[in-house]
Amino acid sequence: MNRTDQLVRPNVRALVPYSSARDEYEAKDGIFLDANESPFGPLNRYPDPHQRELRAAISTLKGLPEETIFLGNGSDEVIDLCYRIFCNPGTDRALIFPPTYGMYQVSAALNDVEVIKVPLDENFDIDIPAVTPFLEDERLKLIFICSPNNPTGNSMDPGRIEFIIRNFRGVVVLDEAYADFSGRHSFIEKIGLYDNLIVMQTFSKAMGMAAARVGMAFASPDILKYFFRIKPPYNISTLNQEAALQRLRDFRPITVQTDTLIAERRRLAEKLVAIPVVEKVWPSDANFLLVKVRDADTVYDKLTGRNIIVRNRSREIAGCLRITAGTRGENDRLLDELGKINI
Repeated sequence: MNRTDQLVRPNVRALVPYSSARDEYEAKDGIFLDANESPFGPLNRYPDPHQRELRAAISTLKGLPEETIFLGNGSDEVIDLCYRIFCNPGTDRALIFPPTYGMYQVSAALNDVEVIKVPLDENFDIDIPAVTPFLEDERLKLIFICSPNNPTGNSMDPGRIEFIIRNFRGVVVLDEAYADFSGRHSFIEKIGLYDNLIVMQTFSKAMGMAAARVGMAFASPDILKYFFRIKPPYNISTLNQEAALQRLRDFRPITVQTDTLIAERRRLAEKLVAIPVVEKVWPSDANFLLVKVRDADTVYDKLTGRNIIVRNRSREIAGCLRITAGTRGENDRLLDELGKINI
């Protein structure tokens, strides 16, 4: 039994996966009388449960073998599957670095997994001395790292990430949802080096396809075989697979839009610091900015009253709003309305 198999819950290792009709016959042509589908209509057939065409396109884009690619119904499904594969309910633990993406904790609660919280340091980076004692905890099975981090926007120090991967006996899940805006190298380049690393990316951010709910996970085939084993058979619809494929067929607009958003993020950061109600703007590698303002609740309410919706993160980080970079016109309207607020 290899190390990956030892990390997996025994009942998952022993699970015989559901075999769908499309697992047993993969060709696209024929008289299909095997899946109890309707013979009528353009959407009458079940989708490809293995998303072969879409995974092949992603393989070409990322330069990775198809067997190292898993697609989920959004990254949230990948997060949930991580808990279900590696953590025994009521016994095992996961570790997160708050403030960070909230679904790591929500999914842990749904799966009855205890969460250890190691707060980020004063620079919103991983506190290595604080986390190191937990790396030998036999009940700790998962560590979630978000880089660039949501809601702070910064990328974690790659050396600190790698220290955790090398020294942790469990599985490290690195969430790179915002990596396209960072200009940094992705850790997908390292999945061949580490058998305990899962890297998540998404079609929701730079790809502009949040409505399609397509999340990507990159890891060794030894890990991903368990994801394919326990996922629902038809977890991504044909409509969403085709939409993602169409998005990948001409990648130039994605690049142009990403560059535009990065430029708007930088422009926003420069303009925001000159507004009296703004106290601080943190550097960002994402498509948003963390902004400290005077009386965040009041500023949030005033903006909402003017139909400008930002995210109030003051419960997690005192006095802070998270502002996503929009179009130039949307950003100009935000700047104008913020400039009118007196507190």
